[in-house]
Amino acid sequence: MSACVRPECHGSYGPDGYCDECGFKAPYAVTPGAASVATAPGSAAGPVTVPASGAATAPATVASTGSATSRRRSRASGSRRLGAGLLEVPRVAPKDPASAVLADPQVPESRRVCLVCEQPVGRGRDGQPGLTEGFCPRDRSPYFFTPALVAGDKVAGRYEILGCLAYGGFGWIYLARDENVSDDVTDRWVVLKGLINTGDPDAIAAAIAERRSLVGLDHPAIVKIYDFVQHPDPRTNAAQGYIVMEYLGGKSVREVAREHRGPDGRPAPLPLAQALAYALEALPALGYLHDNGLLYCDLKPDNLMQVDDLIKVIDLGGVTSLDEDATVVYGTPGFQAPEIAERGPSIASDIYTVGRTLAVLTLGREHFRDKASRHRLPDPSQAPLLAREESYHRLLRRAADPDPDRRFASADEMREQALGVLREVLSAHDDQPRPAASGYFTPPRHTFGAELGALPPPKDPGTSVDCGAVAAALPTPQVDAADPAAGFLATLGAAPPGELMEALRAAPVDSPEVSLRLIGARVARRELRGATADLDAYQREHPDDWRVWWHRGLIALAGREPGAAHAAFDRVYDELPGELAPQLALAAAAEWDGDADGAAWRYQRVWRTDRGFVSAGFGWARQRWQAGDFSGAAAVLDEVPQTSSQHLTAQIAAVLARLAPPASEFREADLLRAGGRAEQLDLDAERRARLTAEVLGASLAWVQAGRQNGDPGGPRRVLDCPMTERDLRFGLEQVCRDLAKLADDPQTRVRYVDQANQIRPRTWW
Repeated sequence: MSACVRPECHGSYGPDGYCDECGFKAPYAVTPGAASVATAPGSAAGPVTVPASGAATAPATVASTGSATSRRRSRASGSRRLGAGLLEVPRVAPKDPASAVLADPQVPESRRVCLVCEQPVGRGRDGQPGLTEGFCPRDRSPYFFTPALVAGDKVAGRYEILGCLAYGGFGWIYLARDENVSDDVTDRWVVLKGLINTGDPDAIAAAIAERRSLVGLDHPAIVKIYDFVQHPDPRTNAAQGYIVMEYLGGKSVREVAREHRGPDGRPAPLPLAQALAYALEALPALGYLHDNGLLYCDLKPDNLMQVDDLIKVIDLGGVTSLDEDATVVYGTPGFQAPEIAERGPSIASDIYTVGRTLAVLTLGREHFRDKASRHRLPDPSQAPLLAREESYHRLLRRAADPDPDRRFASADEMREQALGVLREVLSAHDDQPRPAASGYFTPPRHTFGAELGALPPPKDPGTSVDCGAVAAALPTPQVDAADPAAGFLATLGAAPPGELMEALRAAPVDSPEVSLRLIGARVARRELRGATADLDAYQREHPDDWRVWWHRGLIALAGREPGAAHAAFDRVYDELPGELAPQLALAAAAEWDGDADGAAWRYQRVWRTDRGFVSAGFGWARQRWQAGDFSGAAAVLDEVPQTSSQHLTAQIAAVLARLAPPASEFREADLLRAGGRAEQLDLDAERRARLTAEVLGASLAWVQAGRQNGDPGGPRRVLDCPMTERDLRFGLEQVCRDLAKLADDPQTRVRYVDQANQIRPRTWW
């Protein structure tokens, strides 16, 4: 790295070309007859000379001097990451401006169309190339596909053109140096975006809209618009408008996606987590535009640019006002919402473009090649990702729903759900939980299914869950802070259902939240008819409230109707694909309805994402237990955090799971491990005696099954009892007598004494 040339600065230029001390970029120099751009000192490429024709000469070599560590670069390495800091996305190094300039700017013939009739123009025939300038043979409209500006031109007396960067839907895009901000030491690079044709009134109107509404925008994920200037077109001498915006020098997400390769080295769609990370950056940008009365209209992979670890929305040419009827709406087939022609652009149509962008990035363009696929998603049978990631599939279905009224209501709402989906996807991939507070649900109120750790253990773990208790244990929808009764409801606390109903009937104001809380209290008291009647009345006034379906699911659970519960919670899951509460409710309904595979899959996804949903942990362990995977069940139970009130219960259940296989399948190591775990648990006298009886009983069955191998060192000991039939019988006898002493009623004491006498080995005394 070379030393900074600014006076009194002792820093050095980093790989990105900026000084690590003062923050200014490496200097710019102009040579006679050419504009030259210096790359970042120390980088692989040297300065590139751009002649007036725009062709770049061969790069020279720049010597790197100095060895100072770039403090600016070290700060950048700790900057915010894409995807809300949940994952590392491959960075895109900023391009040196000179390397981005096109050596031979041309518009491919396949992209040359008349702006008026949209028919092909400038096409070659009989082996002769097409004209880049001329008139449409159909309507005589002029067309120009050559750059109006060349290196060395100066626009508005301050922007010196370096060359063309690209050709977009609105015309040529130029790189320039802002001489009013640059000096002999540092530069500010800008991009000038012009129109395809100054005679096109629609394009001119779009440029004017950019000037009026975009210059004042300031959002970190939106390209910065500095200015709007005019310059005479040398071909027509007519005034040409240009938008002046910041130079980014990254890669479009479309480029990133095209360069991505799968494990086999062949082109592949972007990883789902990476695409979601991009969407999580774009959605706040759209939300910012919406808050400022603007619609973006044309989101697609081409219009998202990654620079280092940042994403920016670029190409604001299609932005239109939210409050005015747009006479011209720009969009791209396959991304544009189907209702645009009839209803015009809206927040819902912007949401649609996000859903379609995600679909193209993650599923591949092969699913979207024909017109029939412009407004539909592939079936999960055709796209394995959608079958594997159900929450993501539901996110796409809602965002890109053909009915705009069924899409997410705002960019913020979609972002919150997309973030939840990302947490689930990442946690399922590496089995590392990524919990987060929900903006829609409270934490679970209780844990259901913890009977798995009961002593004595249930005979059939698959029928141990009281689904009436599930309704009382599930999370509840958060109270809307804007509800007029929100303050009153906060004072009620966890009152018994009867007292709660009396308090709610005396509420100072009637409101939606009061109605819903009253319905919930009725469900808790099993007043299901009254709850259903109240909910029907509420739905007539609030037909689009997803909480209607949540409460219908609770009523169905309490009424022992698993099919109806499943259907209701499925509706909630459609509305909120990034939330875990609907998935937990669906898992319980599926388990009760006999769908073991569906229950296991949902319990697992919830548990992997958030260990706070302890009911999901017990549920997944139950399904593995039922499937005969006892060590797997124990492994899940061992994951219940120590901070949970059910930690000890889970530890007991883990010991019982290791004792659950038939005696013929026991391994001595499993018995010893179970005994060691039982000894470590902090249990009261009765539960310790009960668990000891389970361990010794399983060990006795193992010995009686003839699984014991002769050990020259003598039998091993479990819970300090030698693993021989005689010693294990004596141990079980003593445990039964201890339980008899702890019993509260005579009948139980007698039963334990009888068991002790039966298990005692034959003796002479």
